Parts: sequence; structure tokens; C-alpha cells
Amino acid sequence: MQWLSAADISKLGVVLRRALGLAYSPKTRRGISIWSGIIAKMTSSPIKGVGNGPPTPAPTNTPSPAKRQKLTGRAFYESLGCPKMILAPMVDQSEFAWRMLTRSFMSPEASEELVAYTPMIHSRMFTETPKFRDHHFQPTRSGLATPPTNGLPNVPADLYLDGHPKIDRPLFVQFCANDPDDLLQAARYVEPFCDAIDLNLGCPQGIAKRGNYGAFLQENWGLIYSLINKLHLNLVIPITAKMRILESKEKTLEYAQMILSAGASIITVHGRHRDQKGHKTGLADWSVLRYLRERLPPDTVIFANGNILRHEDIHRCLEETHADGVMSAEGNLYDPTIFAEPPDSGDETREYWRGRSGKGGYRMDAVFRRYMDILYQYVLEKPTPKRNPPFLPSDPPVEDGPTTLNCSASEVTDGPPPTKKQKRDNKEQRTTSPNLLAMQPHLFHLLRPLVAKHHHIRDALGKSRAGDIPAFENVLQMVEAAVKEGLLDYEADPAKYEDAEPPNEKEREEDLNRDENSVATVKACKRPWWVCQPYVRPLLKEALEKGSLTLSKKDRRRLEEEAVIEKRRLEQGEKSIDSVKKDRGEMTEREKVDAADGLERKEISKESMVCG
Repeated sequence: MQWLSAADISKLGVVLRRALGLAYSPKTRRGISIWSGIIAKMTSSPIKGVGNGPPTPAPTNTPSPAKRQKLTGRAFYESLGCPKMILAPMVDQSEFAWRMLTRSFMSPEASEELVAYTPMIHSRMFTETPKFRDHHFQPTRSGLATPPTNGLPNVPADLYLDGHPKIDRPLFVQFCANDPDDLLQAARYVEPFCDAIDLNLGCPQGIAKRGNYGAFLQENWGLIYSLINKLHLNLVIPITAKMRILESKEKTLEYAQMILSAGASIITVHGRHRDQKGHKTGLADWSVLRYLRERLPPDTVIFANGNILRHEDIHRCLEETHADGVMSAEGNLYDPTIFAEPPDSGDETREYWRGRSGKGGYRMDAVFRRYMDILYQYVLEKPTPKRNPPFLPSDPPVEDGPTTLNCSASEVTDGPPPTKKQKRDNKEQRTTSPNLLAMQPHLFHLLRPLVAKHHHIRDALGKSRAGDIPAFENVLQMVEAAVKEGLLDYEADPAKYEDAEPPNEKEREEDLNRDENSVATVKACKRPWWVCQPYVRPLLKEALEKGSLTLSKKDRRRLEEEAVIEKRRLEQGEKSIDSVKKDRGEMTEREKVDAADGLERKEISKESMVCG
């Protein structure tokens, strides 16, 4: 009997898809992918008649360590269950507790369709500095003094957080690097605790430029090939890569082909250029992703990234790009429930709010509470405090002493200023846990609309220090009180929070497809301030008009001259300068200005540090 390898199984799936004409239909392709995934899983432990080797011999008295079989490409993707939803790697923001929070809103079946990435880790620092290693990746209680040589620890109790086989998988660990040996050494440390290693080729920030990594490697194809190929040849788990699009579709295709030829099993394509960041972020170009999908081999696994603000965008992106999965970064930071299907009308729990117009979302107080409970359970390993259920306007009045649910938000204060001794003690006991260090940034993202209205909560959160759990519990009480006031105010006057005539679905989609401004998108995404919702960045033109960004006199004069010429061309019925230059593959004047970094930043918030 001839045995089938994992690669043969993958090729068989491609042949079936072609034969049945199902190559690019998301719904039908999913059925075939699930079937192929079952076969791929069977190959991971050979069975008589199916697999990539002879039947497993009878057990002996001398047990041998299990050898991990390496799957690559589509066979690897199918072995994970063909996940459609991807939690992006984010600098100091996609840590264990946040991954757990994101998964917690999904059903057990749906959570298996989510792949999560760790925050980006600097490979050289991870290899050379034990403290840095312990502070950024915590798979065991005993730490990672040396690269593991025999897989997972023999003592299950030593397993801790990152990459825990029961609760934190599938997990990809992302590194930034510019030296193949450093990258391989770093990967050796985490290899037993994850499903794949990802190379960051998408970070556009200044720190990546200074460090020569991320998107600033995209001119050095030889180095990128070496980084990927080194891991492909030397690891027992696959290597993947996250990239940005280049100046043209054709160049982006060549770039993707090079990355795949080096051995990348999955490519994540962010549909923005390297200079699109902060207020210059703009819209991701899904047409480039569709172009790649149609020209790369059918068995190529592609994750799409960009323009994912709401749950509905995930399905729209799958349909328009024909990607295998969709990644969310900033959308998840502002709404960690973005991957969860909303409950049917009438099935809402206390955690979910739905207005009379049909718009709804998860309540900020409920998400905040769940986040705290996850930290207690897994990170602090302490009992969760006893709490009252989230407030509903239909609840009977509570007549006990002043608690979170029967006092106004303004009555809950953040207490007196700390004494000198308290300040000294806090400094001495400063935490290094990545899960506790990320709390304040996460909550500023999550509570953005709420703290914009309730400044005393913003101030209390700003004074909360990493590891000071009582301070964050106090902020939670303040948030619960504020949400209670908001719910009661809505019941008294819903018109204050509802649009007079909500647009129909067709009008909404037409508005969302307009590139001129972000007003329509803001309107579609807006919810009452106590409901989780995305942050819609203003486009560059709007940022300039509002004064969030300013240009130097020279660059302002250049853009004004460009606008005059553009107006004349359009009046004469000619094609715009930008369109002509884009057809030629040239840079527009605005792109030249941006490339020269002529923009002075007045107000760039921390969310611009989301990489890739």
C-alpha cells in the first residue's frame, strides 16, 4: 500500500476544489476545507490505511518521546480547523489576558476558528536578555532559562499562561528581526508553546525604521528570504509572515511570491502602504488582496488585514477578497467582542444592550468586569470578588448602602492622593507582568467614548498604576455607576441616542464605500457611549482641516499648487493627476510630501502604535 504524505493530502484537496469548481466560493470552499482538515488531522497520528507512514507499531516497555510532525501551507492551515478569524499581533496589546477576553465572547465551537498572535517580540533582545524574555513570554512558571529541548515540560503544573495547550491555542508567536541566527535562536525558546512563528514585515513605526525591521526590510528581499528560509529549514513548526502592500499590485505579487518561495506557510497581507499610519492611515485596498488571491497558487493561505471595524466587516472582507481568514487589530482593541456573533433579538443577556432601532453591542461595564475576572483567575490566581449582576433598568430598586449600583458616577471618587510611603511602596512593588502592564492602555481604548463624557473616570484611570488592582476595581465601580445612569437616561428619552430615520442597508453600504470622508462610517458604527464601538480615524484631508496635523509652509504651498492644477484638469474633463501617476506607478505629490515626513504631529494618540 502506498502512503499519502500531508503535502499529498493538501494537493488532493486542491484537485477536488478545482474539479468541483469551488476554488473561490467562501461557503462551498469551507465545506471542502473542513473535510480536508479532518484528513490533515488524521495524518498527524498515522492510522492504518491513511497517513504519511506505516502503521504505528505496538507499544513497548520503553516509551519514546513523541515527535511532532511538521505540516506546512494549506495542510497546516487545515490542521488548525481552517480558522476564519485572526486576532492580530499588537505591540504590548495582544497579551494572554486580552486573547482570553476575546475568545471568551465566542462560543466554544466558534473560538476554535480564532487564531491569536502574541505581541511583537524583538528577537535579539528576547535571546540575549533573560529578564526581557521572562517579561514578554510566560509559558511556564519556572521561566525559560534555556531553549527547551524535549517539548513541553514533564510537569504539567509548570505550565502557566502563554501558549497553554488547553486554553491559548491556536497561537502564533510574532518576532521582528534582521538577523536569521537571532531569529532562529529566539524561535527555539517558544517552539514547544505555539503553533507557528510569524515574521513581522509590516510594522511602519519610526522605531522599526531605526531598528531596521518590520516594513523597513521590504527593500531587502535577500534578507527577508534568509530570515524565513532559516526557520523553515530548522524548526518543527511552520513559519508565517505578515506584510504590507507595495507601490503597485504587480510588485506586491512578486513580493508575496518571494516570501512564499522562502518557505512561509501563511501570508497575512495588510492592504495599506508603509507610510499609511496615524492620521495618514486611510483605507486599506482590498482590491490588491483579491489580485493576489487570483494570481497566487490556489493552495496559498492568505489572511486579509485592514478596514475591519465591525463584525459585519469580517464577512464582507471574506467575500470581496476571497482570503482564507480575516485579521483585526485596532477594531479588536476598541471592541474585543468583534469576532463574536451578536445574539438574536430577544436573546440578549445582561451583558448585551440593544436599542429600539436594532443597533446594539456589548456593554463596557460588562466587558470591563469580564476582563478583571480573567486577570483574577489566570494571572493573579485569586478568587474573583463577589459582584452584583450588571444593572438593568427593569431591576427592582436597591435600598442597601451606597454601592456601585445605587450611587451616581460623580459620587464615586478615586480617593485621597497617596502618601509618600504609599508612593515608595508602589515604586518598590512595580509589576513586570505583561498582562498587568497592558491594563491601562486597554481600558483607555475600551472606554474611549465613556471617558470622553465622564472626565472624572478618565482622571481616575489615568492615575491607576500597573498592578494596583484596587485602583482598577475602583474605576470599574465608577464605570458601572456611569453605565447605570446612561441606561436610565436612555429609557427616559431614547430619541437622544437614536437616529431619527436609520438608513436602509443599501444606503449604509453605499455610504461606507465612499472615500471622501469618514462621516458615513462614523454614523454606521456609532452606539451610545456605554456600548463597545470602533474608533473611526479621520482621513488625512479631515485631519488637516481640523488642525490635528499641520504642514510646513513649503509643503502647504506645494499642495495648494497641486490642488489648483487638479481643479483645472477636472474642469476640462481630463483625468486627475493622481490617477495618471497611479497608472504609471509614480508617487503623487502628497505621497512625496508624506515620504519626506513633512507632516508635523500635533496629536497622535498611542493607538498609532498598533503595528503591521
